Amino acid sequence: MFNKLIIFCFFVCKCAPIQAQDSLPRWSLQTCLDYAKTHNITLNSLRLSRSISEQDLLLSRSAVLPGVSASLAPAVTYSKVTDSNGDLRSRVTTSGTTAASASVTLYNGGYLRNDIKQKQLLVQVAGLDLAASENDITLSITQAYLNILLAKENIVYVRDVVATSEAQVKQEQQFYDAGTVALKDLIQLQAQLANDKYTLVAAENTHRQNMLTLKQILQLPPDTGFAVLEPDTIMSNPVLTTLSEARQTALDNRPEVKSSELSVESAKIGVLKARAGYLPTLSAGAGIGTSYTDNSYYSFMRQMDNNFYQQIGVTLSVPIFSKRANKVNEAVAKLEVGQAELTLQNTRTTLSYDVEQAYINVLNAQSQYDAAVEQLRYTQEAYRIANEQLKIGATNTTEVLVQKNLYIQALQSYIQAKYSSALYIRIYDFYRGVPVTL
Repeated sequence: MFNKLIIFCFFVCKCAPIQAQDSLPRWSLQTCLDYAKTHNITLNSLRLSRSISEQDLLLSRSAVLPGVSASLAPAVTYSKVTDSNGDLRSRVTTSGTTAASASVTLYNGGYLRNDIKQKQLLVQVAGLDLAASENDITLSITQAYLNILLAKENIVYVRDVVATSEAQVKQEQQFYDAGTVALKDLIQLQAQLANDKYTLVAAENTHRQNMLTLKQILQLPPDTGFAVLEPDTIMSNPVLTTLSEARQTALDNRPEVKSSELSVESAKIGVLKARAGYLPTLSAGAGIGTSYTDNSYYSFMRQMDNNFYQQIGVTLSVPIFSKRANKVNEAVAKLEVGQAELTLQNTRTTLSYDVEQAYINVLNAQSQYDAAVEQLRYTQEAYRIANEQLKIGATNTTEVLVQKNLYIQALQSYIQAKYSSALYIRIYDFYRGVPVTL
């Protein structure tokens, strides 16, 4: 009878519609992830940084092309001149020049070529930094989403407990009215009912807080309302890969490691760029131009023809003394290589520890879940027996309440263990490159 009451109350609470949430759109975990990848401010900022790196690459590639320019410089000159009679008079003279020139760098110690290579690496680094940030947000959203599901299931079970307590109080009130139980026993059950209602309020507050946390991670507008979509099941029977295999997979494929590796390569190219300062620079240039003035006996077109010139040449610039600029630039570039290598080492070490911690969390969570399932089964049965004994007067209210509290503790431990296990196995798989799904 007691088991039937438990099941009936559970389904009543489970199926009771929440009027406020029925009208809200329901978001699946994938919907949340897709929205965050599109609208998250941090991700969009990183996308802009990647676009800036792409523009820097275009500018670097353009540096090897010839530079061409043209100029037109008309002028009006006001002056005083002495005429044939020795008198001063004013004169306005117009003149002008026009020219076009081009120059190209033929050799500069490989600086331009290495600069292009470095900018290409920086574009890849920017893309990998974006991917690493997407991974971090994915884990944050997954954890927040599962916390909401945990809170919702906890509310369902606590409502079940409240419904059961109300039924017990009602039954105990009938016994008290009939004079078969003492007032103390009735008050104890009423006090337990009040405590269960308080627990329900706390569970509902936790659910609201978890919804706010997910909303903040998604960076939704404050007035946006939504509800999460409950999957059919969150538990699975995954085949747990070995720690060494998972760690190696993560080190080979995670974007933060690849980003650090490319940063080391970029820093090494920076050394080659700095060394280019010791080498000569060879450039070629060409130009054409002409000029005219109205203070001439020749016509405008004749002047333009007479003054027309063409030139072509090369320039060799050899650094002799740069006031230690080249030495300092090379030394700084080498230090940046060392810094990048330390960053790579730290990234690999941190990731290795994170994977190991995820592995330990999975083992612990699965063990706790198995123990919680067994604990719940026994405490539920003990509670059922105590409740049946209370009906026939074979036990007292205190013993029933003790068994009920043990059952509630076991129930909460079971819910927590179930969602912890679901979360940690997904985190561990995510490090291995498996997409997060529910």
